[in-house]
Amino acid sequence: MASAYSYTNSKGQTYYLHTREVTLKNGRVQTIYFFARDVRSGSMDDVPAGYTVVETKRTGMPVLKKK
Repeated sequence: MASAYSYTNSKGQTYYLHTREVTLKNGRVQTIYFFARDVRSGSMDDVPAGYTVVETKRTGMPVLKKK
């Protein structure tokens, strides 16, 4: 397994990018992306095409934003 994509925020905390398929209440399946402090199943090697990583102002938590 290749290493997971990591992002270190301005506070020096490292987060790893993950993806998961979730089923919504209406039955539609949607792919979600999220950051976690540890590497779990579903870790990604790189940021998906069309997205960029930004930090939230208050907590410094990284999130994906569409370009």
